[in-house]
Amino acid sequence: MALSGTTDSDPAAPIMFDHLSLSTFNELELMVYHYVIKHREQIPYMRIRELAQAAGVSTTTVLRFCKKLGCTGFSEFRIRFKLSLEQDTASVARFGVNELMSFFKSINNPEFETLIDQAAALISDAERVLFVGVGTSGSLGKYGARFFSNVGKFSNHIDDPYYPISTDTFHNAVAIILSVSGETQDMLKLAQKFSFHKCKIISITNSETCSLAKLADFNLSYHMPQFMVGHNHNITTQVPVVYIIETIGRRLTANPPA
Repeated sequence: MALSGTTDSDPAAPIMFDHLSLSTFNELELMVYHYVIKHREQIPYMRIRELAQAAGVSTTTVLRFCKKLGCTGFSEFRIRFKLSLEQDTASVARFGVNELMSFFKSINNPEFETLIDQAAALISDAERVLFVGVGTSGSLGKYGARFFSNVGKFSNHIDDPYYPISTDTFHNAVAIILSVSGETQDMLKLAQKFSFHKCKIISITNSETCSLAKLADFNLSYHMPQFMVGHNHNITTQVPVVYIIETIGRRLTANPPA
């Protein structure tokens, strides 16, 4: 089996964590992924037990992680990963940039483009578009509504989790719900109300295994390491969310609503 990101003409191509590979990882395997991209310089010199302990998982999880990338085991993964570092001429040291580079590499493939096309098609067919989120996601929802309106798809935003959803005005509408964790109870209740009133839901979350993603008709996820200040303030980067919103919006200009 070829490694993700390899081609027939380039068998020694470095490992690429593309969106398709990331979508197959469970929560524990994502912990390995996040550790690897944050400590990439150390990975080629670590033993499997050391990586498992550092990532807070079992060696079995590390092996599953390697096999989902097309490697026969940890030794092959380590060799291929070291090769990818040697072939990477861009030296990035600033905190957070590695994670963003990994995100943009992961979506540079036809699979992710197809997801964007599918989301744009749902939105293009809708008579009404609503961006929904609270806190930072609420601010992004306001931005998303304005951006979509700028490209010709008039949209509104809701940043009140108690907004009344009790009429049939949401029939043939799409609610784009933004949530990092996808586990905020108020957002889940609101999503259920939208579904009850036959409103399509597109969720943009950090993981496709969260509760909101499972409630949604369609999910886009970005798989970034979560960062918390204290127990209540989530400062996970939202750069991928902005990129996804803008990419869908621009796709709408290629297929403008009737």
